[in-house]
Amino acid sequence: MEVLDNIYQYCDNHEITMGIYLELQKAFDTVNHTILLQKLAIYGIRGTVLQWFDRYLTNRKQYTVLGDNKSELEAVSYGVPQGSVLAPLLFLLLE
Repeated sequence: MEVLDNIYQYCDNHEITMGIYLELQKAFDTVNHTILLQKLAIYGIRGTVLQWFDRYLTNRKQYTVLGDNKSELEAVSYGVPQGSVLAPLLFLLLE
């Protein structure tokens, strides 16, 4: 709420207010698993740890719920699990 309070205060003082908001949640959905695993190998992640990442990313499935309707379970071939501690790190490795 502090952000809104500041905006209202600036408006009351006839000051210009500008904000830049970045939403990266959808960007996490674009991570290509094959490229990510190749990058991990380049950075020295190999053997058992690389296999763990491979298993962590592959064979994932998801479905969508809208009201009382639920979609079929579909394989996910892109993206990193959102809400995980690893998601931002894995996303940044692709840059």
